[in-house]
Amino acid sequence: MSTDPIASPPATHTLKVRNPRTGEADFELIVMTGADIEPIAQSMRTAQVEWKALGVIGRTKVLRAFREAIGNHRDAIITALEADTGRHRITTTEVDAVQGFIDAWAQLAPGLVENHAERPAGGLPKVGVRQRLQPYPLLGAIAPWNFPLLLSFIDAIPALFAGCAVLIKPSEVTPRFSVAIERCIATVPVLRDVLGFIRGDGRSGAALIEHVDVVAFTGSVATGQKVAAAAAAAFIPVFLELGGKDPVIVLPGSDLDRASTSILRASVLATGQACQSLERIYVHESQHDEFVELLAAKARAAKLSYPDVSQGIIGPLIFDRQAEIIRQHIEDAVAKGAHIVTGGEIKKLDGGMWIEPTVLTNVDHSMLVMTEETFGPVMPVMMYTDEAEAIRLANDTIFGLSAAIFGPTEEDAIRVAEQIDAGGISINDAGMTTMVFDACKMAFRSSGMGPSRMGTTGLSRFLRQQALYINRGAVVPIEAVAEGRSDADWLATMSR
Repeated sequence: MSTDPIASPPATHTLKVRNPRTGEADFELIVMTGADIEPIAQSMRTAQVEWKALGVIGRTKVLRAFREAIGNHRDAIITALEADTGRHRITTTEVDAVQGFIDAWAQLAPGLVENHAERPAGGLPKVGVRQRLQPYPLLGAIAPWNFPLLLSFIDAIPALFAGCAVLIKPSEVTPRFSVAIERCIATVPVLRDVLGFIRGDGRSGAALIEHVDVVAFTGSVATGQKVAAAAAAAFIPVFLELGGKDPVIVLPGSDLDRASTSILRASVLATGQACQSLERIYVHESQHDEFVELLAAKARAAKLSYPDVSQGIIGPLIFDRQAEIIRQHIEDAVAKGAHIVTGGEIKKLDGGMWIEPTVLTNVDHSMLVMTEETFGPVMPVMMYTDEAEAIRLANDTIFGLSAAIFGPTEEDAIRVAEQIDAGGISINDAGMTTMVFDACKMAFRSSGMGPSRMGTTGLSRFLRQQALYINRGAVVPIEAVAEGRSDADWLATMSR
């Protein structure tokens, strides 16, 4: 791999990248092809042998140096990431999160990557078994545009601790940060040979799959299906973290002030541009109107982060095409009878696309806003009559990422949660999967595939299990398995 991490090899074409706050194309992206990716992948495979040989203690030392380097380059990374997303507060959170990943895995990794002590084989006293863990040589991590830095490294960091080399392909919508972080990586010896980026569009991501040993993809269901098919063709494993249409059920007798506060945060955080955002709200008919009044009042108080990036709460819509999807969902709902209580309008301010937190009522499952991923700060509230109906509505989806349940008691909420088809369910709060990372949770249905990226499997999934069978007894001659001989004969031979 080139010693200059930001030098781009010749490519066929370039892409213009839009700034979400100004609407201007202020960055140019050179699209990398398979021919560009192949030598980088080969170089990283070679370097991975040394990386693996360092052992977990040696790798931890290098990754701690990377953590320090991030701190040294913090301002440049934040500036680039802020230009990518149009956000400031969440940008700093992303940088802090990557450093937090390193801290957390530095504590957990030694206990997860160590080989097991030899044990005797069952029924064969002179045969020992040693279980070993072998990392995949090269991970291809394909990241989305909504949390560009965090979701580039949420899989990369544990994979590096496991002993893999990692090649990251960020979204072409938000690629600026990768230039800044690569300059940071370049200051860390050894790591710069096993951690890098390729930039490009969907074709670049497809080409990456052809040159790696395992893929971790975060993005939409439609693209995830294509990634899975490409990985299957390459005969390599793939871990998918895909979309969601997360429901929340507010059971009768729940604390509505608590519920509305939590639901607002979990619905509009990051302008609703998160796979685990709440996008369907089911409230019992006895408390529906009161809940809507509370939620709408709190939604109106959440101001746009405009014109000053360091003020307000709701940032711009990062991807202009997503703005059109949100508009389509709202217009479809209104045409079918939904009422806009607050918000509801896509605004163009200084070239950026913005929308205030939006509350809809009189919605049902004939509407796009209740069935397809909206990916914006839109909160459709639907009334239900009994618990069974609420559970049926919550499960009436192709998705199964996460959910939330509010109840008058913890036991009531848990009883309902156990009937919801989703991987992570918050009880009397919402969006807890963004705060708690040490619990394994798999994505259900079309929301993903493979072991959890949370909890210990977030690292162990990058390790292959290998067994060594050591025979210290006699070997079995072919005559021992002749017709008329029993299994006891050859077992007795190996016991001598």
